Amino acid sequence: MSEQFKYVVRIFGQDVDGTMKVPYAIAMVKGIGYNTARGVLYKLGIDWNRRLGELSDSELSKIEEAFKDRKALDLPPWMFNRRKDIESGVDLHLISSELLFYVRNDIEREKRIKSWRGVRHSLGLKVRGQRTRTTGRTGMTVGVKRGKAAQVQAPQAQQQQAQQKQPSQSSQQKQ
Repeated sequence: MSEQFKYVVRIFGQDVDGTMKVPYAIAMVKGIGYNTARGVLYKLGIDWNRRLGELSDSELSKIEEAFKDRKALDLPPWMFNRRKDIESGVDLHLISSELLFYVRNDIEREKRIKSWRGVRHSLGLKVRGQRTRTTGRTGMTVGVKRGKAAQVQAPQAQQQQAQQKQPSQSSQQKQ
């Protein structure tokens, strides 16, 4: 590895391990997957078997610009993570905090219009049709209460245990 190798690379506002191969390193950023990273690298002509720390600053800036304007790369629409945005109607690809912001707004919109998903979100229940009879239980657990017979027997059992301990202690003291 050369002297110019960077062990920590700042890309998309996030520190990423420079020893990882480029598509895996880019996939560490929220909103970018391995296949998307490889598709962009292919269009840019960057070898994806290289390490992220080996890339020059110009190559890193080229990658960042490509993700900001994915339409210029002429990638297929199924590679975008937000197709036909509800507000603008355009295919978008969101990254890191921008992605979290849009997801949060989508959930709030569903709650506001009181769709089925919005109601499930507001109640804190599962949204995607999973079963809820036994799994996903939250909150305090309810313990089993003892009956009156068990409460009466408990002090008697404690007295018997105390009597059994006393003779054994006195025999140990004699020795």
